[in-house]
Amino acid sequence: MTVQTFGAQQAANSDSAPDRPARSLWPAIRRGLLGKCPNCGEGRLFRAFVKTVDRCEHCGEDISHHRADDLPAYLVIVIVGHIVVSGFMAMELLTEWSSWQHLALWVPITIMLSILLLQPVKGAVVGLQWALFMHGFGGAKEALETHPEA
Repeated sequence: MTVQTFGAQQAANSDSAPDRPARSLWPAIRRGLLGKCPNCGEGRLFRAFVKTVDRCEHCGEDISHHRADDLPAYLVIVIVGHIVVSGFMAMELLTEWSSWQHLALWVPITIMLSILLLQPVKGAVVGLQWALFMHGFGGAKEALETHPEA
């Protein structure tokens, strides 16, 4: 059994669908981070806090079939955890604060960072899925095959 690298697997996938246009990964992720359509970068990606629009109002790209699920929340937990734990450890070294003082500082920071990062991270995940032709973004019937109730 051989191990394929990501690039080799992507090349193999592109051979099976030669009519697919190339999609740039990082611009799509950046557009998602900014809350814009990963295709055109003009239309809104969200209609509510973390509810995506069904279609881009500018280019008409269908976004309704994305499958971000829990990945954005897991990524936010990792990011916020690293920031808060690093900050807590630094403050613990530099100050003689009591536990309630740490709680008064770090609990609100944790909550605010989590709320502020959730939408951009979800947008980045949707942009990633769009750029890699995942979960129906490839135009194939794969969304109906994996989710017959859709």
